[in-house]
Amino acid sequence: MAAPTLQQPSFLLANLKTDSTTKPLLQRCQDLVKIIEEYPAKELHLIFPWLVECVFGSLDGIIAGWNLRLLHPRNHEYNIVMEFLNPSGPMMKLVYKLQAEEYKYEVPVNYLPGPVKACIQEGVLPDCPLFHNKLQFPLSGLLSLNLALNPFEFFMFNFAYCLITPKIHPQGYHGSSTDSAYFVLVDTYLKYFLPSEGNVPPSPFLDSRGSVTAPSPRSSSVSFAGYGVHSPSLLKHHIFHQPSVNADPSAQEIWRSETLLQMFVEIWLHHYSLEMYQKLQSPQVKLALLQYRLSMSSMPCQPHAPPGSGTLHTYQVLLPFHSPPPLWGLLEEPFSPTEEHVLVVRLLVKHLHAFSNSLKPEQLSSSPSAHSHTHTSPLEEFKRVVVQRFVQQKLYLFLQHCFGHWPLDASFRAVLETWLSYIQPWRYTGEKTNPQVDQSRTVPDKWESFVQENLLMYTKLFQVFLNRTVRTDLVNAKNALMVFRVAKVFAQPNLAEMIQKGEQLFLEPEHVLHHRQPRGYLTPSQGGSFLSSRQRVMTDVVFRVKSHVYALEGQDCQYKQMFGTELRGAVMKLIQIIAQARQTAKRISDHSNEMAANNSFLSWFGMGPADHNNTFTGAEHEESGECLKKTHEFLERALENLCQIFKLNQGQLSQLISNLSSSQDDGNSKQLPDCIQGENGLILTDLGRMQIISGLRRFDLHYQGDPELQPIRSYENALLVRLFYKISSLVNERFGAHMNALCSRPDFLGRLGRHYLAEQDSSVKLKHSPMSRRTLERNRQPRLSLRSLASYRTILLLLLCYVVGALLSFGPISSTLIILTGGFLFGLFMTLFGDKLKTH
Repeated sequence: MAAPTLQQPSFLLANLKTDSTTKPLLQRCQDLVKIIEEYPAKELHLIFPWLVECVFGSLDGIIAGWNLRLLHPRNHEYNIVMEFLNPSGPMMKLVYKLQAEEYKYEVPVNYLPGPVKACIQEGVLPDCPLFHNKLQFPLSGLLSLNLALNPFEFFMFNFAYCLITPKIHPQGYHGSSTDSAYFVLVDTYLKYFLPSEGNVPPSPFLDSRGSVTAPSPRSSSVSFAGYGVHSPSLLKHHIFHQPSVNADPSAQEIWRSETLLQMFVEIWLHHYSLEMYQKLQSPQVKLALLQYRLSMSSMPCQPHAPPGSGTLHTYQVLLPFHSPPPLWGLLEEPFSPTEEHVLVVRLLVKHLHAFSNSLKPEQLSSSPSAHSHTHTSPLEEFKRVVVQRFVQQKLYLFLQHCFGHWPLDASFRAVLETWLSYIQPWRYTGEKTNPQVDQSRTVPDKWESFVQENLLMYTKLFQVFLNRTVRTDLVNAKNALMVFRVAKVFAQPNLAEMIQKGEQLFLEPEHVLHHRQPRGYLTPSQGGSFLSSRQRVMTDVVFRVKSHVYALEGQDCQYKQMFGTELRGAVMKLIQIIAQARQTAKRISDHSNEMAANNSFLSWFGMGPADHNNTFTGAEHEESGECLKKTHEFLERALENLCQIFKLNQGQLSQLISNLSSSQDDGNSKQLPDCIQGENGLILTDLGRMQIISGLRRFDLHYQGDPELQPIRSYENALLVRLFYKISSLVNERFGAHMNALCSRPDFLGRLGRHYLAEQDSSVKLKHSPMSRRTLERNRQPRLSLRSLASYRTILLLLLCYVVGALLSFGPISSTLIILTGGFLFGLFMTLFGDKLKTH
């Protein structure tokens, strides 16, 4: 379609579908640019759903679309896609063009996250106002409900849903998630629609009022007539859709920023367990929040509210006056976020902190009563409440789910860094700081309100992380790094004191609180005192902390203090495990150094300890010398930070570590993990598994299979290994019975036969892991093994012998006879005196 002409929409869509299978991406995008520019919205309306599906893929994952998550800068189509999907690009122009005409596009409710879907299908309006006034009620029943979204919402829904749609990575794919087209687009959209500086750029298509049509204001009450709920719900009034805002032109554009954020949060974070959903739907929690909101609104003088403290005053409250039978089965979705998913969420968290922290200082310090829409722009209002209102609750549940279900491996680092990014908003203030100084700088006092209003993010998730850590292998450098990262963050000066003060506010007794609260709140100019005003602010802070905890954990939650006796004991247990892991890492490192010393030049010629077990010569990457050195360093610094956080006595700590060291020196390090003897070998107990995971004890690894079938080593010639295996197999198959008879004899010939035909360490009694008796007996049968002749070391030694023989005027046959005679005499010597040498 080099020069598309005006035609019927059905033909336009048909031609585009044909072109999608025949033309390259560059030409298709060029054609689409011309179509978007030249065709009216009435005809573009019919191709929009198909185009969105072509770009992002279908919601069920059958159609892959442009594979934005697998598209990287090295791909030649990357720049084409980024230019087409840019916030100022052709695709967004199409969205704005359709938005001006107020078209609607349907999305099945079945594709919404489990809790939202269950709410709607039970007849309860979801908390998020994004879904208000958008339900389409079909005649076929509840299970075929649809949402009617405007073009911008439809586009962002499909874009956000693209992240959680399962993708099959092609074989050999090794791309990074952080440089994919999808990741870069998320970052671009966030910077465009949630700018830290300036306002959101206006849309290019304007309606008669001078702006793209924003969604209609949400009504203050919505009735589900004939839908299971016969009474209105109390709904949140939206700060950006008030009539007074319409006079401000910038207010007409802010709805895009809010829509994008709500869509990202709802699709990416709104997944949690059935138990948590039931807790959040508890009438007691909703009623407590409502009572506090009403009590605060009845006060004649409103106190100073710090930034982000408007959560309870503006949060939607739903009271279940009528509750139909719950459809709990709809909630049991297998939600397992990928590492890519978590990395995108971290990007969102970091940008929201930067966006919120870009609030002007004069707006940050002014009181709510001074706020008016003539002086404060809607974007500034949005920055004030964006983290607490839109993100806090769902991110807490998302992180709690990940902490409890993520595998105990190094991939948990993505979840950990997302958590640490959220609880350190002071890192995203835009100030240029020295990285070395930034590590130890004091947390400013102005962040005390943030810490208090996010208390569970610090205390509860720290406790869950503690429970994870004691079950991980801290000898692994990557796991040790995660412990060090958390300890370093919480050891920042002034942070522990802020957390402790927040816990004290939450634990403030109710009767003391009511006793403090005066009956009237008068300002000093009205005859009141500064003390009463301070008490009023203190009371409000206590209520905000309590409301935060109750809203996330329920009214009947059993709060465990981070600096209480119980958690202090858990920290001491972690310190023990860290100390044990340090000693284990040191022991493995010493053993590796010892083995490296033994594998010297002389041992290479056979004069050192032989590798009877045919194990791999190289240690695992996680147990290499460099990694073990890092492990020791990370754990050492983690211990120092934990002592600083919990103010532990250095003397007691040193005594604890020294006692642990002496007990392990007494022989505990040589013990096997706890196990019981089974029919076919040792079986690990739960205690033994914990000892292995924690790196406290390990089995001595020995290969128990057929030594002839081990993988070919780097020091062996592959061709000779296979050749000698075939030769020895033929000999063993033909003369196996004679070999058994020879090795069974008790006399000197039997001992000589066992030296050459049996395994050298067959007499050593090892504790084996479970293994079939048939396999064990087959491996112990006498047989000829020629595999040692395929070693490059043996080949070089034989060549040296032949060279020496040639220098002494011996021919090849004579040298061969001498070598065979020497080998036979060595066997005789070992048969006669081998047992005596072993005892010495």
